[in-house]
Amino acid sequence: MTAKLLILDDDHDILLMLKTVFAGEDFEVFLESDSESALRRLVADRPNVAIIDIGLPQKSGLEVLQEAKKIDPGLAVIMATGYKTTKNAIEAMKFGAFDYVTKPFDTGKLKAAAKKALECNLLSRKVRYTKERPNMVVEEDLSEDVMIGSSPEMIEIWKMVGSVADSDATVLIQGESGTGKELLARAVYNNSKRKNRPFLAVNCAALPESLLESELFGHEKGAFTDAHSRRIGKFEQCNGGTIFLDEIGEMSLANQGKFLRVLENQEFERVGGNETIKVDVRVIAATNKSLLNSVKEKSFRMDLFYRLRVVNFFLPPLRDRAEDVPLLVDLFVRKFSKKYGKNIKGVAPETMALLVNHPWEGNIRELKNVINSATVFCRGDILVPADFESFLKAKVGFKEIDLEAAGDDYYEVFWSMLEPVFDGICQRNKGTIYESVNMGLEKALIHMAMEKSNNNQVFAAKLLGISRNTLRDRLERYRIGATD
Repeated sequence: MTAKLLILDDDHDILLMLKTVFAGEDFEVFLESDSESALRRLVADRPNVAIIDIGLPQKSGLEVLQEAKKIDPGLAVIMATGYKTTKNAIEAMKFGAFDYVTKPFDTGKLKAAAKKALECNLLSRKVRYTKERPNMVVEEDLSEDVMIGSSPEMIEIWKMVGSVADSDATVLIQGESGTGKELLARAVYNNSKRKNRPFLAVNCAALPESLLESELFGHEKGAFTDAHSRRIGKFEQCNGGTIFLDEIGEMSLANQGKFLRVLENQEFERVGGNETIKVDVRVIAATNKSLLNSVKEKSFRMDLFYRLRVVNFFLPPLRDRAEDVPLLVDLFVRKFSKKYGKNIKGVAPETMALLVNHPWEGNIRELKNVINSATVFCRGDILVPADFESFLKAKVGFKEIDLEAAGDDYYEVFWSMLEPVFDGICQRNKGTIYESVNMGLEKALIHMAMEKSNNNQVFAAKLLGISRNTLRDRLERYRIGATD
């Protein structure tokens, strides 16, 4: 029996082109240009596979997808769009799409996807019958960090997010520093059934072993010298929600054992306590190192490694997806232009070429920081290469510093950072250079310590080696954490 293929698109040229593409592929092809006709066709002819455009004028393709799956749950649907957005890819997979493709079509890949979809549909129908017998781009919130990307690698990641978000499966995210691992974790969380429950992030590399144990599992009063009262740990705080453990490879073997028990049984005891605490927490972990190598080096438990990677994401570095750079540049320019009250319309073509060809060893985080700095000093309404050159040179110089050989005063580190931009600092801060640079460095240290300590003032003060009163004074002075 000939397989049936339904194609829904409001562009008649695309319909005719796809009819030609599938002419010799053993499909009986049905062409529809409006949503209601397509849904009626589903009821009447029961096609095996459907290719549905997302950007339809009346009822969106995602709405058609949801209604189509109600009519025939086994229908294999390939969603198509010319708008390469994160939201579309994730939602399409969440609503049951078999695949997601972007325009202009790669006809070879589209035919291959249709064949795989047909195989899936035929298997689905066989199993079911056996049992029966016995929108357009949405403006992102510029006040928050968001993750975007339309490269083939990122499209696959968004499809995977849509497929696994609603499950409670443990997730492992691997990738270099600055690739956006926490943002991907939040994307999984925001599309899950736990999205209205807590999401807490902990950096395992930012805290000493004993403090990390207390941070995660809590402690009882008197458990150790500074334990003046009971503390509820992150796992208890996050009950019913999702916890994100960054730099999981830095966790000590002792804490790994306790963490493994939480993964397997969803239970633990507070430090110094005997009461067993039961929780319901989904775990998303991330690392910028090879956990497999850590297992071989005996610094990471093999059983924990395999327990973590139920769902495994690998975030590619920015240098391997250069086509995403213009999207990110546009996002960050709009974000920082709004933040600093400027009217920057975009970047010059030669500027974009400079940014696309830069290696970005610090990945998205480095790109974001460079655009932040360039926006601050930009004097016009277009970012030109001159706005970036000193910052890009400064980043390269910093990467070449050997921190182990830099000594305790970090003279070489700061010299490398300041030298490329010192003339500009002098022009803008005549007579106040010493005060301005020192204040900026102190503010950055305080802010970074608070972030690394998840805004815990006790841990941040210990990390910096200052008193808590001094820390509070600096937080107030620099308005770190203050809301406008």
